[in-house]
Amino acid sequence: MRIDVITGHPPLFAGPLSESIVKRAQEGGYAQIVLNDIRDYTHDKHRTIDDTPYGGGAGMILKPEPLFECIETLQRERSYDEVILTTPTGQVYDQSLCKRLSMHENLIILCGHYKGIDQRVVDELVTMELSIGDYVLTGGELAAAVIIDSVVRLIPGVIGDGESLLSDSFMDGELDCPYYTRPPEYRGLRVPEDLLSGDHKRVEAWRRRASDRLTRERRPDLLDEASRRRKKND
Repeated sequence: MRIDVITGHPPLFAGPLSESIVKRAQEGGYAQIVLNDIRDYTHDKHRTIDDTPYGGGAGMILKPEPLFECIETLQRERSYDEVILTTPTGQVYDQSLCKRLSMHENLIILCGHYKGIDQRVVDELVTMELSIGDYVLTGGELAAAVIIDSVVRLIPGVIGDGESLLSDSFMDGELDCPYYTRPPEYRGLRVPEDLLSGDHKRVEAWRRRASDRLTRERRPDLLDEASRRRKKND
């Protein structure tokens, strides 16, 4: 998979792209992540990427010219499955979208910044607008890093233990269960006996109950959504 990130602030990605699973995915050839600086597509001596909004008001808007030039340059080189804009006005990102994106070959992620971007870019070039939650960040770079991390880890071969992926929260529409490791007792706190039993069926039953209980307590909306999907498929 190739992911082209379009941003006016490439240094913000230095940490997220150079550590842990995302780093290994790039080194192993599973993912290619390319940072494209919007300023490289400007033509004035100040390399200006933003301007004041028409109609007045606070904040600055990313200009259309460098964004059109950058995206169209990339699209002349290869076909992209999606051109994604990170924005608080987009649909809320979730695991089902993550799984869908992980099956694509080429993605562009355009990082919103300042007050927003010129709407003509959205109307003509963007195919998907995504938000990672109901709050506002300084810019879309951190949101893009979240999307990259969540997508890349689902690419087959990136994580060796495929079973671990399947049991992650949200993969089956529920939260994952709690986990414990050695020692079996610490400061008087015991690991649940079912997990110490050595009986795989008993362990699995405990994990299913714990997952269901946690989901009902913290995210009952997930169970409602799963029920709606089942009724739709019936």
